[in-house]
Amino acid sequence: MPSSSSSPQQGPQTRAQATPQQGVRPGLGVGRAVPAEQQSFYEAVGGHETFVRLVDAFYEGVADDPLLRPMYPEQQLDGARERLTLFLEQYWGGPTTYSETRGHPRLRMRHAGFHIGPAARDAWLRHMRVAVDSLALPPLQHEVLWDYLERAAHSLLNTFED
Repeated sequence: MPSSSSSPQQGPQTRAQATPQQGVRPGLGVGRAVPAEQQSFYEAVGGHETFVRLVDAFYEGVADDPLLRPMYPEQQLDGARERLTLFLEQYWGGPTTYSETRGHPRLRMRHAGFHIGPAARDAWLRHMRVAVDSLALPPLQHEVLWDYLERAAHSLLNTFED
């Protein structure tokens, strides 16, 4: 039987008896297709526009954050927005543009150059919580999305020093 666990870098894996009637089927990761009768989480929450809204709301918070803002140099901010949008879209079953242009996500490797301690993780989660809440998703979709983001943030800790 397939595992129901997932890692923050690869889309969640679901059991064969997914519940599309609930409107939630988590993403499928790199290179896997969604059967025609099942809707991806990406589609269920509104597709591209929803993920653009999520990322825009997140970066609105980051813009004024004294701890996180220095991690995003001005000349790289638009690129960071685009990469996060593409990554999240792919993770949740949308287009695979992220992997086509950047390769495997390798989240820990890509974030290794940043000092990510508990304070940075908590600041990131604060801004992401506001962004997720701003989407006004149905409760189950909200919790599925938040659960992933929270696990991803914890997995990227690379120091316990703030």
